[in-house]
Amino acid sequence: MWAVLGLAALAVQGSVRAQTRELATQGELLDRVVAIVNDGVVLNSDLDAQVESVSDRLRQQKLELPPQNVLRQQVLERLVLQEIEVQRANHAGVKVSDEMLNAALQDVAKRNGIVTPHEIDQFLEKQAKAPAENNEYNVSHILIAVGQEASPGQQEAAAKRAQEVYERAKSGEDFAKLAVAYSNSQTALDGGALGWRKGSELPTFLADTIARLKPGEVSEPLRTPTGYHIIRLNEVRGGSQAAVENQVHVRHILMKTNELADDATVRGKLEAIRERILKGEDFGAVAQVTSQDPGSAAEGGDLGWSGPGTFAPEFEQAIANLKDNEISEPFQTQFGWHIAQMLGHRRFDNTDEIKRRQAAEAIRASKADEETELWLRRMRDEAYVEYKS
Repeated sequence: MWAVLGLAALAVQGSVRAQTRELATQGELLDRVVAIVNDGVVLNSDLDAQVESVSDRLRQQKLELPPQNVLRQQVLERLVLQEIEVQRANHAGVKVSDEMLNAALQDVAKRNGIVTPHEIDQFLEKQAKAPAENNEYNVSHILIAVGQEASPGQQEAAAKRAQEVYERAKSGEDFAKLAVAYSNSQTALDGGALGWRKGSELPTFLADTIARLKPGEVSEPLRTPTGYHIIRLNEVRGGSQAAVENQVHVRHILMKTNELADDATVRGKLEAIRERILKGEDFGAVAQVTSQDPGSAAEGGDLGWSGPGTFAPEFEQAIANLKDNEISEPFQTQFGWHIAQMLGHRRFDNTDEIKRRQAAEAIRASKADEETELWLRRMRDEAYVEYKS
């Protein structure tokens, strides 16, 4: 997923970079092309700036730098991939914000049903069998990519390279340095760091491998459609065992403004309805005939038991101090005007529900990560790239 968001950020940055730099009046060469990428270029000045930036960051993280020529080639490959992404975005007319992209991805996920209940059940069953299922894991990884159209010779070379990198990592060579030098993953220039992940949030294709590792250990190369993955488990720490939350049971009546009823009119109607209910009319019966919330009107406005963060902030604030059976004054949210009645409070162990939600997010993230890597590799394989010495 992080790579998809990176693409959106690149697309928003704007126009394609200039393909050449001006010559000084004396004829001195100010810059040169280090790579031709389709109909664009990567300039030496860009490469120098990125190498310096990456080197500074690695030093700040106290990571050992690989040889300069190796680092420059890795950074150059990253710039080539970024140029391909920018070109693809510009050709497609992609100019979106991160917020728009996130909303679109969520909409696609919902429409495509990419995570099924059966997958969640299988995931939870596997998690239950894993030791320390509530732990959090600090993980790094190296990807030796294999193109989808790779020849048998190229596949063999990738397997050999993966085995060599694994042997060097296993023997104690700095993993982050190896990642910077050899990994084809989007995390390469971060030393391969994936950061802290909860057990339920680990990518599916890594979960079994990580569960067998002890801190400091490195896995043998793991083959997936994108290539060979080498995993290092850096640290493990304990996680929470249960998720008990405060929940409220609320029902409401929603009324919206329109051309014939402005805010003052709608608020007045709800004030009158509130007075009728306080005098004895049934809240649920009134909600069924007056509420404009299609999701709850038929249920008498009942919103069920809900935890923190379920409702809009204005709604949460309006019901925060209500006692059981108390009815709020009319209040406004982005959806319209409401009155709400508090039906009850409870402490609820939401662990199972949270586990299922986290499992769904983990499966979705795993699929997104793998598909993103495949997509990036495919774009790179299809692009015309010529390196200039």
